[in-house]
Amino acid sequence: MASGSNFSDVRFLTVAEVAEVMRVSKMTVYRLVHSGDMPAVQFGRSYRVPESAVQQYLRSASVEGESGTG
Repeated sequence: MASGSNFSDVRFLTVAEVAEVMRVSKMTVYRLVHSGDMPAVQFGRSYRVPESAVQQYLRSASVEGESGTG
């Protein structure tokens, strides 16, 4: 990891915002965070998820039984 990382350009989303983007419930987002499938930062009792982590998760997500060929 590079020293002197600049976090000023990182956009953090609330759990509710992540749920809205992904069109899932807030509980689903909490499950992803607690299982380690989606990185998040905890501030007190609140979680914030980097927007880039949501984009990466959605890109890597796949539907079971779906193949790349048709």
